Amino acid sequence: MANRIRNPARICLISTELFGRGSYAGFGRATRTIGLELVRRGYDVSAVVAVRRGMTPESYDLDGIKVHEFLPQEPSVVLELCRTIDADIYHSQDPSYGTYLARKAMPDRVHIVTFRDPMTWRDWLIEAKASDTRSLRWLLWPAYVENPFVRRAIRRSTGLYGASELATGKARAKYRIGAEFLPTPVHVPDHVVKAEQPTVCWVGRFDRRKRPEEFFELARAFPDVRFIAVGSTVDIERDRMLRELAAPIPNLELTGTIDQFESGKLAEIYAQSWVLISTSLREGLPNVFLEAAANRCAILSTVDPDGFATRFGYLARHDGLEAGLRKLLTDDAWRAAGERGYQWVSEVFGMEPALERHIAVYEELLASKR
Repeated sequence: MANRIRNPARICLISTELFGRGSYAGFGRATRTIGLELVRRGYDVSAVVAVRRGMTPESYDLDGIKVHEFLPQEPSVVLELCRTIDADIYHSQDPSYGTYLARKAMPDRVHIVTFRDPMTWRDWLIEAKASDTRSLRWLLWPAYVENPFVRRAIRRSTGLYGASELATGKARAKYRIGAEFLPTPVHVPDHVVKAEQPTVCWVGRFDRRKRPEEFFELARAFPDVRFIAVGSTVDIERDRMLRELAAPIPNLELTGTIDQFESGKLAEIYAQSWVLISTSLREGLPNVFLEAAANRCAILSTVDPDGFATRFGYLARHDGLEAGLRKLLTDDAWRAAGERGYQWVSEVFGMEPALERHIAVYEELLASKR
Protein backbone atom coordinates (compact mmCIF):
# COMPACT_ATOMS: atom_id res chain seq x y z
CA MET A 1 0.00 0.00 0.00
CA ALA A 2 1.59 3.25 -1.11
CA ASN A 3 1.63 6.32 1.10
CA ARG A 4 -0.88 8.90 -0.05
CA ILE A 5 0.65 11.65 2.08
CA ARG A 6 3.24 13.23 -0.19
CA ASN A 7 5.61 13.91 2.68
CA PRO A 8 4.77 11.24 5.29
CA ALA A 9 3.83 12.77 8.61
CA ARG A 10 5.90 12.23 11.73
CA ILE A 11 3.70 10.27 14.11
CA CYS A 12 4.14 9.98 17.87
CA LEU A 13 2.20 7.30 19.73
CA ILE A 14 1.41 8.11 23.37
CA SER A 15 0.80 5.02 25.48
CA THR A 16 0.71 3.76 29.03
CA GLU A 17 2.58 0.63 27.90
CA LEU A 18 4.40 -0.96 24.98
CA PHE A 19 4.59 -4.70 24.39
CA GLY A 20 8.08 -5.83 25.40
CA ARG A 21 10.59 -4.93 28.15
CA GLY A 22 8.43 -6.32 30.93
CA SER A 23 4.98 -5.36 29.60
CA TYR A 24 2.83 -7.88 27.71
CA ALA A 25 -0.67 -6.41 27.82
CA GLY A 26 -3.24 -5.50 25.18
CA PHE A 27 -2.78 -1.72 24.92
CA GLY A 28 0.95 -2.20 24.42
CA ARG A 29 0.39 -4.94 21.85
CA ALA A 30 -1.93 -2.70 19.81
CA THR A 31 0.46 0.25 20.08
CA ARG A 32 3.45 -1.78 18.90
CA THR A 33 1.48 -3.32 16.03
CA ILE A 34 0.28 0.05 14.76
CA GLY A 35 3.74 1.57 15.07
CA LEU A 36 5.45 -1.36 13.36
CA GLU A 37 3.04 -1.36 10.43
CA LEU A 38 3.33 2.40 9.95
CA VAL A 39 7.13 2.07 9.90
CA ARG A 40 6.84 -0.65 7.27
CA ARG A 41 4.83 1.77 5.16
CA GLY A 42 7.52 4.44 5.35
CA TYR A 43 6.35 6.61 8.23
CA ASP A 44 8.60 8.18 10.86
CA VAL A 45 7.19 6.79 14.12
CA SER A 46 8.07 7.56 17.74
CA ALA A 47 6.48 6.31 20.94
CA VAL A 48 6.36 8.03 24.32
CA VAL A 49 5.62 5.32 26.87
CA ALA A 50 5.03 5.26 30.61
CA VAL A 51 6.96 2.63 32.58
CA ARG A 52 6.41 1.15 36.01
CA ARG A 53 7.91 2.61 39.16
CA GLY A 54 11.28 1.09 39.87
CA MET A 55 12.21 0.83 36.18
CA THR A 56 14.87 3.05 34.65
CA PRO A 57 13.42 4.85 31.60
CA GLU A 58 15.33 4.22 28.39
CA SER A 59 15.33 5.38 24.78
CA TYR A 60 15.81 2.72 22.11
CA ASP A 61 14.74 1.51 18.68
CA LEU A 62 12.09 -1.21 18.52
CA ASP A 63 11.02 -2.49 15.09
CA GLY A 64 11.96 0.91 13.66
CA ILE A 65 9.90 2.75 16.29
CA LYS A 66 11.91 5.33 18.25
CA VAL A 67 10.82 4.56 21.81
CA HIS A 68 11.20 7.05 24.66
CA GLU A 69 10.18 5.92 28.15
CA PHE A 70 9.25 8.07 31.13
CA LEU A 71 8.11 7.71 34.72
CA PRO A 72 4.53 8.95 35.30
CA GLN A 73 5.69 11.15 38.19
CA GLU A 74 7.99 13.15 35.86
CA PRO A 75 5.70 15.28 33.63
CA SER A 76 8.50 17.67 32.66
CA VAL A 77 10.24 14.78 30.91
CA VAL A 78 7.14 14.11 28.79
CA LEU A 79 6.87 17.77 27.81
CA GLU A 80 10.50 17.81 26.68
CA LEU A 81 10.19 14.52 24.80
CA CYS A 82 7.12 15.67 22.87
CA ARG A 83 8.82 18.93 21.91
CA THR A 84 12.01 17.17 20.84
CA ILE A 85 10.14 14.59 18.75
CA ASP A 86 8.35 17.46 16.99
CA ALA A 87 5.70 15.18 15.47
CA ASP A 88 2.88 16.25 13.18
CA ILE A 89 0.45 13.86 14.90
CA TYR A 90 0.30 12.78 18.54
CA HIS A 91 -1.89 9.70 18.82
CA SER A 92 -2.84 8.49 22.31
CA GLN A 93 -3.64 4.80 22.61
CA ASP A 94 -6.23 5.37 25.35
CA PRO A 95 -6.27 8.70 27.21
CA SER A 96 -3.98 9.46 30.13
CA TYR A 97 -2.11 12.36 31.67
CA GLY A 98 0.39 11.85 28.85
CA THR A 99 -2.38 12.91 26.44
CA TYR A 100 -2.70 16.23 28.26
CA LEU A 101 1.07 16.76 28.39
CA ALA A 102 1.51 16.08 24.67
CA ARG A 103 -1.13 18.68 23.86
CA LYS A 104 0.37 21.15 26.30
CA ALA A 105 3.82 20.68 24.75
CA MET A 106 2.67 20.94 21.12
CA PRO A 107 -0.75 22.67 21.04
CA ASP A 108 -0.66 23.48 17.32
CA ARG A 109 -0.31 19.85 16.16
CA VAL A 110 -2.91 17.17 15.45
CA HIS A 111 -3.89 15.30 18.61
CA ILE A 112 -5.86 12.05 18.37
CA VAL A 113 -7.25 9.78 21.08
CA THR A 114 -8.25 6.15 20.56
CA PHE A 115 -10.34 4.89 23.47
CA ARG A 116 -9.50 1.24 24.09
CA ASP A 117 -11.26 0.55 27.38
CA PRO A 118 -13.11 3.56 28.87
CA MET A 119 -13.75 2.73 32.51
CA THR A 120 -17.11 3.37 34.16
CA TRP A 121 -17.46 3.41 37.95
CA ARG A 122 -18.73 -0.18 37.72
CA ASP A 123 -15.56 -1.15 35.86
CA TRP A 124 -13.38 0.46 38.51
CA LEU A 125 -15.37 -1.39 41.20
CA ILE A 126 -14.67 -4.71 39.49
CA GLU A 127 -10.99 -3.80 39.26
CA ALA A 128 -10.91 -2.85 42.94
CA LYS A 129 -12.55 -6.08 44.08
CA ALA A 130 -10.17 -8.15 41.95
CA SER A 131 -7.01 -6.28 42.94
CA ASP A 132 -4.96 -5.58 46.02
CA THR A 133 -6.39 -2.12 46.73
CA ARG A 134 -3.74 -1.56 49.38
CA SER A 135 -1.20 -1.23 46.60
CA LEU A 136 -0.06 2.39 46.22
CA ARG A 137 0.48 1.83 42.51
CA TRP A 138 -3.10 0.64 42.06
CA LEU A 139 -4.47 3.64 43.95
CA LEU A 140 -2.39 6.11 41.92
CA TRP A 141 -3.22 4.63 38.53
CA PRO A 142 -6.86 5.86 38.34
CA ALA A 143 -5.59 9.35 39.18
CA TYR A 144 -3.17 9.20 36.24
CA VAL A 145 -5.81 8.25 33.67
CA GLU A 146 -8.88 9.88 35.24
CA ASN A 147 -8.47 13.56 36.15
CA PRO A 148 -9.69 16.99 34.95
CA PHE A 149 -6.56 17.54 32.84
CA VAL A 150 -7.19 14.33 30.91
CA ARG A 151 -10.83 15.27 30.34
CA ARG A 152 -9.79 18.70 29.10
CA ALA A 153 -7.29 17.17 26.68
CA ILE A 154 -9.94 14.78 25.37
CA ARG A 155 -12.41 17.56 24.63
CA ARG A 156 -9.74 19.63 22.87
CA SER A 157 -8.39 16.79 20.75
CA THR A 158 -8.49 17.01 16.96
CA GLY A 159 -9.98 13.52 16.56
CA LEU A 160 -11.68 11.06 18.93
CA TYR A 161 -12.10 7.36 18.15
CA GLY A 162 -12.96 4.05 19.78
CA ALA A 163 -11.12 0.78 19.11
CA SER A 164 -14.41 -1.13 19.32
CA GLU A 165 -18.09 -0.33 19.11
CA LEU A 166 -18.26 -0.91 22.86
CA ALA A 167 -15.40 1.51 23.60
CA THR A 168 -16.83 4.11 21.19
CA GLY A 169 -20.23 4.05 22.88
CA LYS A 170 -18.81 4.14 26.39
CA ALA A 171 -16.53 7.07 25.51
CA ARG A 172 -19.44 9.04 24.06
CA ALA A 173 -21.51 8.52 27.19
CA LYS A 174 -18.71 9.04 29.70
CA TYR A 175 -17.17 12.20 28.24
CA ARG A 176 -20.23 13.54 26.36
CA ILE A 177 -18.29 13.70 23.13
CA GLY A 178 -18.58 12.58 19.55
CA ALA A 179 -16.36 9.61 18.71
CA GLU A 180 -16.02 7.29 15.72
CA PHE A 181 -15.02 3.65 15.43
CA LEU A 182 -11.36 3.07 14.42
CA PRO A 183 -10.49 -0.64 14.27
CA THR A 184 -7.27 -2.05 15.69
CA PRO A 185 -5.30 -3.86 12.95
CA VAL A 186 -4.51 -7.56 13.32
CA HIS A 187 -2.72 -10.04 11.09
CA VAL A 188 -5.08 -12.46 9.35
CA PRO A 189 -3.34 -15.64 8.16
CA ASP A 190 -4.28 -16.96 4.75
CA HIS A 191 -4.47 -20.54 5.96
CA VAL A 192 -4.56 -22.36 9.30
CA VAL A 193 -4.44 -26.06 10.16
CA LYS A 194 -6.50 -27.06 13.16
CA ALA A 195 -5.37 -29.80 15.54
CA GLU A 196 -6.99 -33.21 15.10
CA GLN A 197 -7.56 -33.46 18.86
CA PRO A 198 -10.08 -30.98 20.33
CA THR A 199 -7.88 -28.07 21.46
CA VAL A 200 -8.81 -24.87 23.29
CA CYS A 201 -6.68 -21.96 24.46
CA TRP A 202 -6.70 -19.12 26.99
CA VAL A 203 -4.43 -16.10 26.41
CA GLY A 204 -3.82 -13.24 28.84
CA ARG A 205 -2.28 -12.11 32.10
CA PHE A 206 -2.85 -14.35 35.11
CA ASP A 207 -4.56 -11.48 36.95
CA ARG A 208 -7.41 -12.03 39.39
CA ARG A 209 -9.82 -10.23 37.05
CA LYS A 210 -8.95 -12.66 34.25
CA ARG A 211 -9.70 -15.72 36.44
CA PRO A 212 -7.45 -18.34 34.81
CA GLU A 213 -8.49 -20.70 37.63
CA GLU A 214 -11.85 -21.09 35.84
CA PHE A 215 -10.02 -22.30 32.73
CA PHE A 216 -8.07 -24.81 34.84
CA GLU A 217 -11.28 -26.20 36.36
CA LEU A 218 -12.83 -26.50 32.91
CA ALA A 219 -9.87 -28.65 31.89
CA ARG A 220 -10.73 -31.08 34.69
CA ALA A 221 -14.25 -31.44 33.28
CA PHE A 222 -13.02 -32.24 29.73
CA PRO A 223 -10.15 -34.73 30.08
CA ASP A 224 -10.20 -35.60 26.36
CA VAL A 225 -9.69 -31.96 25.30
CA ARG A 226 -6.27 -30.31 25.14
CA PHE A 227 -6.17 -27.05 27.13
CA ILE A 228 -3.38 -24.48 26.57
CA ALA A 229 -3.03 -21.44 28.86
CA VAL A 230 -0.71 -18.68 27.60
CA GLY A 231 0.32 -16.08 30.16
CA SER A 232 1.82 -15.34 33.55
CA THR A 233 1.78 -12.70 36.27
CA VAL A 234 4.40 -10.46 37.87
CA ASP A 235 2.96 -11.52 41.25
CA ILE A 236 5.44 -14.29 42.09
CA GLU A 237 3.32 -15.84 44.83
CA ARG A 238 0.19 -15.91 42.69
CA ASP A 239 2.11 -17.37 39.75
CA ARG A 240 3.45 -20.14 41.99
CA MET A 241 -0.04 -20.87 43.34
CA LEU A 242 -1.54 -21.10 39.85
CA ARG A 243 1.18 -23.44 38.62
CA GLU A 244 0.67 -25.71 41.61
CA LEU A 245 -3.07 -25.70 40.89
CA ALA A 246 -2.49 -26.64 37.23
CA ALA A 247 0.20 -29.28 37.79
CA PRO A 248 -2.13 -32.26 38.56
CA ILE A 249 -4.27 -31.67 35.43
CA PRO A 250 -2.71 -33.84 32.69
CA ASN A 251 -4.51 -32.24 29.72
CA LEU A 252 -3.57 -28.68 30.74
CA GLU A 253 -0.42 -27.00 29.39
CA LEU A 254 0.97 -23.70 30.72
CA THR A 255 3.31 -21.99 28.27
CA GLY A 256 4.14 -18.84 30.22
CA THR A 257 4.16 -15.48 28.44
CA ILE A 258 4.91 -15.62 24.72
CA ASP A 259 6.35 -12.62 22.89
CA GLN A 260 4.46 -12.83 19.62
CA PHE A 261 6.76 -10.24 18.02
CA GLU A 262 9.79 -12.48 18.58
CA SER A 263 8.27 -15.96 18.22
CA GLY A 264 5.66 -17.70 16.08
CA LYS A 265 4.57 -19.97 18.94
CA LEU A 266 1.41 -18.00 19.80
CA ALA A 267 0.38 -17.99 16.14
CA GLU A 268 0.81 -21.78 16.12
CA ILE A 269 -1.42 -22.12 19.20
CA TYR A 270 -4.15 -19.99 17.64
CA ALA A 271 -3.88 -21.95 14.38
CA GLN A 272 -4.29 -25.29 16.18
CA SER A 273 -7.02 -24.22 18.60
CA TRP A 274 -10.70 -24.81 17.97
CA VAL A 275 -11.94 -22.38 20.65
CA LEU A 276 -10.55 -19.38 22.52
CA ILE A 277 -11.90 -19.22 26.07
CA SER A 278 -12.18 -16.02 28.11
CA THR A 279 -12.98 -16.25 31.81
CA SER A 280 -12.60 -12.53 32.58
CA LEU A 281 -14.89 -10.53 34.85
CA ARG A 282 -14.86 -7.67 32.34
CA GLU A 283 -13.16 -6.67 29.08
CA GLY A 284 -13.10 -4.05 26.39
CA LEU A 285 -12.65 -5.79 23.05
CA PRO A 286 -9.35 -7.59 23.77
CA ASN A 287 -6.79 -8.18 21.05
CA VAL A 288 -6.92 -11.90 21.78
CA PHE A 289 -10.55 -12.04 20.56
CA LEU A 290 -9.49 -10.45 17.27
CA GLU A 291 -6.40 -12.64 16.89
CA ALA A 292 -8.28 -15.84 17.71
CA ALA A 293 -11.14 -15.01 15.33
CA ALA A 294 -8.59 -14.18 12.62
CA ASN A 295 -7.39 -17.79 13.07
CA ARG A 296 -10.92 -19.21 12.76
CA CYS A 297 -11.32 -19.95 16.49
CA ALA A 298 -14.78 -19.82 18.03
CA ILE A 299 -15.08 -17.52 21.07
CA LEU A 300 -16.38 -18.91 24.38
CA SER A 301 -16.57 -16.08 26.90
CA THR A 302 -18.14 -14.89 30.13
CA VAL A 303 -18.31 -11.36 28.65
CA ASP A 304 -19.55 -10.20 25.24
CA PRO A 305 -17.77 -7.07 23.91
CA ASP A 306 -19.12 -6.12 20.48
CA GLY A 307 -21.17 -9.32 20.58
CA PHE A 308 -18.13 -11.48 19.76
CA ALA A 309 -19.22 -14.40 21.94
CA THR A 310 -22.86 -14.19 20.87
CA ARG A 311 -22.08 -13.95 17.15
CA PHE A 312 -18.92 -16.02 16.87
CA GLY A 313 -19.22 -18.63 19.58
CA TYR A 314 -21.06 -18.91 22.88
CA LEU A 315 -21.77 -16.46 25.70
CA ALA A 316 -21.34 -18.34 28.97
CA ARG A 317 -22.84 -15.66 31.18
CA HIS A 318 -25.87 -17.74 32.18
CA ASP A 319 -25.35 -21.43 31.38
CA GLY A 320 -21.66 -21.47 32.25
CA LEU A 321 -18.44 -22.36 30.49
CA GLU A 322 -18.94 -26.12 30.68
CA ALA A 323 -22.28 -26.00 28.85
CA GLY A 324 -20.84 -23.59 26.29
CA LEU A 325 -17.80 -25.71 25.49
CA ARG A 326 -19.89 -28.84 25.22
CA LYS A 327 -22.22 -27.12 22.75
CA LEU A 328 -19.36 -25.79 20.59
CA LEU A 329 -17.68 -29.21 20.46
CA THR A 330 -20.90 -31.03 19.56
CA ASP A 331 -21.16 -31.69 15.82
CA ASP A 332 -18.21 -29.31 15.22
CA ALA A 333 -20.39 -26.25 15.92
CA TRP A 334 -17.20 -24.31 16.59
CA ARG A 335 -16.26 -24.42 12.89
CA ALA A 336 -19.18 -22.33 11.66
CA ALA A 337 -18.76 -19.89 14.55
CA GLY A 338 -15.05 -19.57 13.84
CA GLU A 339 -15.68 -18.99 10.15
CA ARG A 340 -18.16 -16.17 10.93
CA GLY A 341 -15.60 -14.53 13.19
CA TYR A 342 -12.87 -14.92 10.58
CA GLN A 343 -14.98 -13.22 7.89
CA TRP A 344 -15.86 -10.29 10.18
CA VAL A 345 -12.34 -9.70 11.47
CA SER A 346 -10.86 -10.00 7.96
CA GLU A 347 -13.17 -7.33 6.59
CA VAL A 348 -13.03 -4.90 9.52
CA PHE A 349 -9.84 -5.48 11.52
CA GLY A 350 -7.56 -7.04 8.90
CA MET A 351 -4.20 -5.33 8.55
CA GLU A 352 -4.87 -3.63 5.23
CA PRO A 353 -8.38 -2.22 5.85
CA ALA A 354 -7.59 -1.16 9.42
CA LEU A 355 -4.25 0.50 8.54
CA GLU A 356 -5.89 2.13 5.53
CA ARG A 357 -8.44 3.64 7.89
CA HIS A 358 -5.72 4.90 10.26
CA ILE A 359 -3.85 6.56 7.41
CA ALA A 360 -7.07 8.08 6.07
CA VAL A 361 -7.76 9.57 9.51
CA TYR A 362 -4.25 11.04 9.69
CA GLU A 363 -4.58 12.44 6.20
CA GLU A 364 -8.02 14.00 6.84
CA LEU A 365 -7.04 15.58 10.15
CA LEU A 366 -3.75 16.96 8.80
CA ALA A 367 -5.59 18.47 5.85
CA SER A 368 -8.15 20.12 8.12
CA LYS A 369 -5.38 21.43 10.39
CA ARG A 370 -3.48 22.92 7.47
